[in-house]
Amino acid sequence: MKTDREQAVFEAGIKLGALYHQWVGTPISRKSASSVESAIEKAVILQPFVEEITVHLNRSLMTENTFGYSELSGLMFEVEIITRVGFSYCRGHLALKNGYPLMRIVECNEISGVSHH
Repeated sequence: MKTDREQAVFEAGIKLGALYHQWVGTPISRKSASSVESAIEKAVILQPFVEEITVHLNRSLMTENTFGYSELSGLMFEVEIITRVGFSYCRGHLALKNGYPLMRIVECNEISGVSHH
């Protein structure tokens, strides 16, 4: 049987993986980056178990092609997500590390339930 902590870790990982593969290749420019960041945040926060998400896209990697835009690549992402299942919280991160867009679980915490007397 899975624990709330295991489910929170799973949810963070699956959300980061889905986000990455859903948005890579999206046409983007430095002018549109903030609206794309917001769109990603607004889409992911709707999903079950997501408490918070912040998305930052590295604009310095956005080089325009001959048509005036670039494509969103995994190297551009810096994402932090917090998932909660029951009293278990998990913080996941997607960011460039050693030239690779690495997804990892940063921390997990369990908050003791409130006892009612």
